[in-house]
Amino acid sequence: MRQVSGIRIFDRTILKFLIVGVVNTLFGTAVMFSLYNLAGCSYWISSAANYILGSILSFFLNKYFTFQNKERSWRQVVRFTVNIAACYLVAYGVAKPAVRMLLSGQSVSIQENAAMLVGMCLFTGLNYFGQRFFAFR
Repeated sequence: MRQVSGIRIFDRTILKFLIVGVVNTLFGTAVMFSLYNLAGCSYWISSAANYILGSILSFFLNKYFTFQNKERSWRQVVRFTVNIAACYLVAYGVAKPAVRMLLSGQSVSIQENAAMLVGMCLFTGLNYFGQRFFAFR
């Protein structure tokens, strides 16, 4: 396990976080791509719905299963919400223009579907560290 200043960066919580992530990803991806491709919702509404609904599930699963955090406070809910919002804005704010540039010859639908996949990957990495060291520290 890698340590920085006596803090383990990677331990068994990362495995639990990934298990929770699989559950959230299956749920959230179904919501996001259904809203975008079947309901005709926009990129931002589809991806936001994914993270709003998935974050509610994630809060409880990560709080109690992954990080076994017993704290009961509104500050923790606020920290979790700030983390999710920041990770979402950074991940999807970076993904959309980057993918648009890389796939400039493709249709908007292909660009935005690809951007949502890239955004999911960026979000996952940012979110682990945010929850581990900020929301559920």
